Amino acid sequence: MATLQIVANNSSRYPAAAAASKPAVAMSALRMWSAVVGSTLGAFMAVLNIQIVNASLADIQGAIGAGKDDGGWISTSYLIAEIVVIPLSGWLAQVFSVRKYLLTNAVLFLIFSVACAFATNLQQMIVLRAIQGFAGGVLIPMAFTIIITLLPKPKQPIGLALFALSATFAPAIGPTIGGYLTENFGWQFIFYVNLAPGLLMVGMLWASLDRAPMKLGLLAKGDWPGIITMAIGLAALQTVLEEGNKEDWFGSDFIVRLSVIAVVSLTLFLIIELKTAHPLLNLRLLVRRNFGFGIVANVLLGVALYGSAFVLPIYLSRIQGYNSEQIGMVLAWTGIPQLLLIPLVPRLMKRFDVRLLIAVGFSLFAASNFMNVHMTGDYASDQLFWPNVIRAVGQALVFAPLSAIATAGIEQENAGSASALFNMMRNLGGAVGIASLQTFLTKREQFHSNILTNSVSVFEEATRDRVAKLTAYFMNHGVSDQAVATHKAVVAIALKLRKQANITAFSDTFFLLGVALLVALLATLLLKKPGHLSGGGAH
Repeated sequence: MATLQIVANNSSRYPAAAAASKPAVAMSALRMWSAVVGSTLGAFMAVLNIQIVNASLADIQGAIGAGKDDGGWISTSYLIAEIVVIPLSGWLAQVFSVRKYLLTNAVLFLIFSVACAFATNLQQMIVLRAIQGFAGGVLIPMAFTIIITLLPKPKQPIGLALFALSATFAPAIGPTIGGYLTENFGWQFIFYVNLAPGLLMVGMLWASLDRAPMKLGLLAKGDWPGIITMAIGLAALQTVLEEGNKEDWFGSDFIVRLSVIAVVSLTLFLIIELKTAHPLLNLRLLVRRNFGFGIVANVLLGVALYGSAFVLPIYLSRIQGYNSEQIGMVLAWTGIPQLLLIPLVPRLMKRFDVRLLIAVGFSLFAASNFMNVHMTGDYASDQLFWPNVIRAVGQALVFAPLSAIATAGIEQENAGSASALFNMMRNLGGAVGIASLQTFLTKREQFHSNILTNSVSVFEEATRDRVAKLTAYFMNHGVSDQAVATHKAVVAIALKLRKQANITAFSDTFFLLGVALLVALLATLLLKKPGHLSGGGAH
């Protein structure tokens, strides 16, 4: 009863997503779908800009004179700004109105996308990417909020399927687009590519969203302690996750200090949100069975979704020597099937229990990773084709049903909090996944390298025979000094051992991703079917 009273008081003072929900009755179907499509297009571009830049990072670093280590901040600055603004968006939309807030950030996103193409040094690029990320981060939760507040329940699966294109299709297709544009036109075009769809997005939102007065008075009544502690905590945590592996984790004073700041700030944020009568985010939603277990599954989906999009390009580049365009063509098969299947998911949700669809999706996604656990030096694009297709089908089946069942029963006044939490936790899961996999990959490569090196000894006849054959090979191919040829033979064997250790480490990494998805599958088994869903579809 106390919780209900708080929610009631909170909705009267901060009517979350009220500006989005009020037009639901009056607006025509055309305007309603224009708002949904326009906002999901914005979310798609915001997510796409993570992977599309990562695919071209080496070219950007070279063009602006950034070192390999410092160049990582081109992505990190975007991600930090994005993850900080996502939980703020519901409240800021109330302050400035959904129309003004969404349109302003959509325009800013396009302006700073183009500005990034004109950056001449690392400092400029970091600042421009941070502002782009702050504007783009708004587009993700606002699209989700518009779907669950504007659309009637029977139409929400369609809206969530559209949103899935941004959440799962965009990360998959990002390297393909980024690689193609960079190799054929130059890295600047990965920022120009936002213009055409971005102008369409702005036009659709301008025509569909109702005007509403701003409520600047809410700024004075805002949950500022919660906002400040959350922003500091998330920024510090994201930086730790992005830079930890490079800085040797807790061997670095910088990472230790940031970790302490993150733990203290986020702990204070949790205390503030649970004690204040008017919290920025209604964390009590997490104790609801479907939303809580849905968040758990969503976090692990983020781990696997962004983790696999991180691991595959590194494998193809490091082991197979692929360039960015070739990597993009391999990863295209994690995206193209989704583009074909996602539009069919709403129909499947009407015919089958959504929990079954989620379980099948996670099972297929897990299986696609387990298919990669026996990799060899010849494991390349042909061998990755079916695992990538199966991964694409699994991802397509998971997202919309999981979003629907997790947010079913969420009241209009809690839509902003639900959207912020659901999208923030998936992105945070992705950050945790990438950071964990970076470290796991490094440690497993060292582990396998030690085992393989110890198994090769000059006292073994097979080793001496191999060195002798390679020495003869090098002397027959232009090396006249036997000592130099022998040295080259030893180096060649060491490189081959290192390559095999790397391949085995990648196999272990895919196994770990598969296990994470099986845990997500277990979480979905604890979901219950909401009353308004019958066979997965809405009445």
